Amino acid sequence: MTRAARLTRIAYIGMLVLLLVAPLLGLYPVFVMKLLCFALFACALNLLLGFTGLLSFGHAAFFGGAAYVCGWFIKAQHWSPELGLLAGVVVAALIGLAIGLVAIRRQGIYFAMITLAMAQMVYFVCLQAPFTGGEDGLQGVPRGALFGLLRLDSDTTMYYFVVAVFVLAFLVISRIVHSPYGQVLKMIRENEPRAISLGYQVDRYKLLAFVLSAALAGLAGSLKTLVMGFASLTDVHWSMSGEVILMTLVGGVGTFFGPALGAGIVSSLQDQLADKVGAWVTVIIGVIFVVCVLAFRRGIVGEALAYFERRRRPGAATTAQATDTDVA
Repeated sequence: MTRAARLTRIAYIGMLVLLLVAPLLGLYPVFVMKLLCFALFACALNLLLGFTGLLSFGHAAFFGGAAYVCGWFIKAQHWSPELGLLAGVVVAALIGLAIGLVAIRRQGIYFAMITLAMAQMVYFVCLQAPFTGGEDGLQGVPRGALFGLLRLDSDTTMYYFVVAVFVLAFLVISRIVHSPYGQVLKMIRENEPRAISLGYQVDRYKLLAFVLSAALAGLAGSLKTLVMGFASLTDVHWSMSGEVILMTLVGGVGTFFGPALGAGIVSSLQDQLADKVGAWVTVIIGVIFVVCVLAFRRGIVGEALAYFERRRRPGAATTAQATDTDVA
């Protein structure tokens, strides 16, 4: 194991310990759970954007669509929370498959516009469908009992369940990226014509990455409904797709921890500034985004890794981004 890999593992263990003791340090469990849900959402997008090179403007469709499905099954059909989460993930994956089959036939801005257009269709379905509650949203979703045994009404119990789901999903993403399949995705991101020339069915690889990303985004949306007890049109609105892109870019696209850090920064700013500056919070976040794009093009984590790489190997700055992907 290299020194960088050993330091990365120690950092992850430290963050896990911090998550486990966060309620004991006085942090509000519901707030941290909300951060973890959006961190998982950003990590799901990063699997597609950072490791496959596909920019989706429609990930709110998976996040919000799964949020409604999970909430409806738990509230109206009295399903258990684990089955509600599973239903949300399955529906998000199916929506991802339908959108992906159309979108991956195009590249660049055309791919992004197709995902945005089809996500808007999902938005209007959620607005008009009778089970979503229209503009009022789906309110009062109970947390229920996990496997009929462990009640999730307590914020502390729910918190550790959310931490377990987040860590498991994070490990799944890490395993995907470090698998032979993940290496092919990186090759497609770096040089798609070469991947085609080597005989890889590029469209199939990209479609699977799109569906996996959609399913993980659906897990994040379902989990958010379970934590907060409601699903609303905000979850499926196009602005949510923009926010998760912002989280990913601010933290560091193509790194493992960057999107989670970006989600924490953006969500914390929204939560802390909303009562003080009102609608100006959008302007403040926009300014931060512009500064990050101009000064930290790799994002916070990406720039930090590039800095340490330059110190370790002078002149290696140009290859830092590729190294980030393997180390972070």
